[in-house]
Formats: sequence, C-alpha cells, structure tokens
Amino acid sequence: MQFVTLRNGVQIPMIGFGVWQVDNETEAPDAVAEALKVGYRHIDTAAVYKNEEGVAKGIHASGVNRSDIFLTSKIWNEEIRQGRTKEAFEESLIRLETDYLDLCLLHWPVDGFVEAWEALIELYEAGKIKAIGVSNFKEHHLEALKEAGLMTPLINQVELHPQLPQPDLVEYCQDEGIQIEAWSPLMQGKFLDIPAFAEIAEKHGKTPAQVVLRWHLDTGNVALPKSVTPHRIQENFDVFDFELDADDMAKLDTVATHERLGPDPDHIDF
Repeated sequence: MQFVTLRNGVQIPMIGFGVWQVDNETEAPDAVAEALKVGYRHIDTAAVYKNEEGVAKGIHASGVNRSDIFLTSKIWNEEIRQGRTKEAFEESLIRLETDYLDLCLLHWPVDGFVEAWEALIELYEAGKIKAIGVSNFKEHHLEALKEAGLMTPLINQVELHPQLPQPDLVEYCQDEGIQIEAWSPLMQGKFLDIPAFAEIAEKHGKTPAQVVLRWHLDTGNVALPKSVTPHRIQENFDVFDFELDADDMAKLDTVATHERLGPDPDHIDF
C-alpha cells in the first residue's frame, strides 16, 4: 500500500476503489466487501451513484473497522445549485451509516459552487469531515475560490490518465498544494488498444492494467479503479511491487492525445 499525505496531515491510500455505475443492491455490497478483503482501504462513492447504502453494507460485511477505511462521497450538482450542501452531506452520512466522512467533494463546478464550498468548509471546521475537496475543477474554478478568500481545496478529483495527463492543471494543483485524484484512471479500457501498455507489462511481468495504475502512482496521482469482478479487483490492487523506469515513462508520454472520455467541466448540462 502507498499513501500520500495531504496538506492538513491526513493520509490517503493512493489506490482507491471506485463504485461509479455499480448497482446498489446486486453489486455494491459484494464488490466493496471483496475490495476490503483484498486490502483496499479507500472507497470512493457519490450521492449521484445511488449506491451509498450498498457501500455501507459492503463495509459492514467486510468486518474491517470503519476507522481503518478512507471513505469519500460527493455533493451532487442539484444540491449545489439549491444551496443544500449541508443537508446533502447529512443525507449521505445516513445512507453510508457513518457519522463522518474522510473526504467530501463538490462533484462539478456548477452555479453556486463558491457558496457550496463555504458550506463544506464549515462542515470541515466542525470536525465532520477529515478532508474536503472538489471534483472536475479547472484552474479558473479554483481561482474563483481563491478570489473569494476561501480555503484552498485539499483534493481535486478529475478525469486523468495517460491519454489525458492534464499537465497544466497538475502543475497548478501542485503549486497550490492540491492533491490530484484520477477518475477513469484505466481510460475506460482504451489502454487495451495501445501496444505500449502490453509491451511494458511484458517487460515487468505485469498486466497492461497494472502498468496504467503504476503510471498513476509514479506520477503522484491517487487512482480510483473500478471493477465488480473479483480477479480484476485483486489485479488492480497488486501494483505496489514494481516501478516504471524512465524509458517506460517516456514511452507512455507518447500516449497523450489530450482527448477527454468524459464531459468537459466548462460544458456540462446536468
């Protein structure tokens, strides 16, 4: 297991278990329990995923102490627009059967995000959240928080992978002390079509997926792979026993096309 220490001293496991599009009843309980059994200690969900109850069931079924798990959820866009950040946070706590979150994020930079960030800061200062951050924020969104005189986010969770390394945003966040978390770290499977990953995997005796995740670790990103298949859950966690060398990293630099697989935060309608 590898950890990174946030600006406030909180440690976060660098490989987390994502549950986007994981069904609340039929998949989430078993998948989360399996991930915790394998060794994951970082679970990333969101209110809009509609599986927080299933995540809670998986945590209980695993037998792992809640205090040993880094648990994340997110405030959805409509709640941000309606000024319901604090209410939405409390509703997530109920669904997750917990009295605190390790990390809470604003999901997208929609209208009202500055006020929502103020509310999240108040929850953080009240001790209900160990770390707070944002998701899908570009530099100008982060600048808006700075211009409002507000605390700098501890984390920015964005689409990031070898195809979309976002160097300018990464540099900005590094300068501001903001940790990058990567969603869709495995490029939604597109790595399978790129020979470089298979070539490097063969060299290290690993799988192409493990090479992609190792790229994140060696780049300094927290990565949130998702799977509901036990052997894939295990595979995605077995990435701590090797490192990529300079030649590997140079080869993977050539993968970047800077194309998004998901929405552009400046052009969302949800």
